[in-house]
Amino acid sequence: MERVKKIEIVTTSLEMHKVLEVLDEIGISGYTVIREVTGKGDRGIASDDLEGDILSNKYVMSICTEEQQHILVEAIRPILKKFGGVCIVSDASWIIH
Repeated sequence: MERVKKIEIVTTSLEMHKVLEVLDEIGISGYTVIREVTGKGDRGIASDDLEGDILSNKYVMSICTEEQQHILVEAIRPILKKFGGVCIVSDASWIIH
């Protein structure tokens, strides 16, 4: 088992490409993206009842080192501040198959 940081990010479709670019720039090579994420937060209810994908929320999950986590958080903070979103960082164990 390897100790890692689990990164979970929810943001709008408009900003997701920027988040994925940041992951690539930092060297975080693997991630999972889930489309059409709905929920409720401090900005109200985010629903998927709009036509098209342009304003829907997306979720990305990845793992990284502690050093990468610090760089990532600072890099995506302005992205999340612009249109909203959330980044959650937690300790995790990576079970390598």
